[in-house]
Amino acid sequence: MMEKNMNELMVRGEKVIMGTYKRFPVVLVKGSGCRVWDSNGKEYLDMVAGIAVCSLGHCHPKVTEAIKRQLDILIHVSNLYYIEPQIRLGEILTKNSFADKVFFCNSGAEANEAAIKLARRYSFNKYGENRYEIITMLNSFHGRTLATLAATGQKKFREGFEPLPPGFSQVPYDDLSALEKAITNRTCAVMLEPIQGEGGVIIPHEDYLKGVRKICDKYNILLIFDEVQTGMGRTGTLWAYEQSGIEPDILTVAKALGSGFPIGALLAKEEVAEAFSPGSHASTFGGNPLAASAALATLEILMEEKIIDNCKEQGAYLLEKLRELKSRFPSLIKDVRGKGLIAALELTVDGDDIVHHCLEKGLLINCTNTNILRFIPPLVITKREIEDACSILVEVLTEK
Repeated sequence: MMEKNMNELMVRGEKVIMGTYKRFPVVLVKGSGCRVWDSNGKEYLDMVAGIAVCSLGHCHPKVTEAIKRQLDILIHVSNLYYIEPQIRLGEILTKNSFADKVFFCNSGAEANEAAIKLARRYSFNKYGENRYEIITMLNSFHGRTLATLAATGQKKFREGFEPLPPGFSQVPYDDLSALEKAITNRTCAVMLEPIQGEGGVIIPHEDYLKGVRKICDKYNILLIFDEVQTGMGRTGTLWAYEQSGIEPDILTVAKALGSGFPIGALLAKEEVAEAFSPGSHASTFGGNPLAASAALATLEILMEEKIIDNCKEQGAYLLEKLRELKSRFPSLIKDVRGKGLIAALELTVDGDDIVHHCLEKGLLINCTNTNILRFIPPLVITKREIEDACSILVEVLTEK
């Protein structure tokens, strides 16, 4: 009876939900920690975490309590008025980053859209109207609005949506020479991910980000870091840029910021942030009381309960176990890479079949770029859960 119910739900979903996702044949209805359950009651170990969103695990009690508490007080008012949880959230974000000011929105794409607008507006105010181009990286991913698609350096995401907004060019990632050659008198900013997530967990050389900062300073252009996926402790520090020894001028964050409650943010230095004046940009729901309360609780837990320390410890253990898999299956695994709890197995075969077989055995993993298994579990994951995940992978890879 339960199985019939799940099948019926999927059929009903196919009828009314647009096909923007190739969904797996499962209806997830409950989550706790690093585990989720489907409508048949089957349990899964979740190494996807809503695509790097549920960093504190599913339904963290302190986050859910903060949301419940706010529900009884105030759900929404316009940003025409001051909002206390938003102010407190802005304070904790600026206190724990390079930034002086924050703009709140609802998603990573919105945050990156705002970053593009802020960089252009700042440059317009300072240098005039002919300095508007932004250099991004090949293999990058910045979102699915028209402007963030234009910034994204992967053709597959852009196909069928042309013409895209002008003013973007792409250069190879981790190539300082190519970046400097691409700069013109129209360039206003460089935008990149400290680690390319959707592109396959591509980690640049140690001095790359520092070199990008030097180039931006040399030509008086802004540096934008897209930390939608790498921010909020994912790489072993609150922000990935902290490990590079430099600071950006603008940073974007979303995904894990609200532990699953939709919220995004644009962080910037004072001089840059001043380019946004009343009416120049806005968001109806950005930083509303509910979202801000969820994000505030998330950040407090992240920094007070040693979650980032666990990320570093378990991230190192995950890489160790993945390297053991590579040694055991050298014909199937080409490379292992990662930092903190964002890691990848690059396969010599298509990854979709492996993902489906893992699903059948109770493990949720993600495949990107057709052959890269991406691991982005909750930052509260335990050593035992990593071992359980790798045991399932051994079973699946043995059957290949």
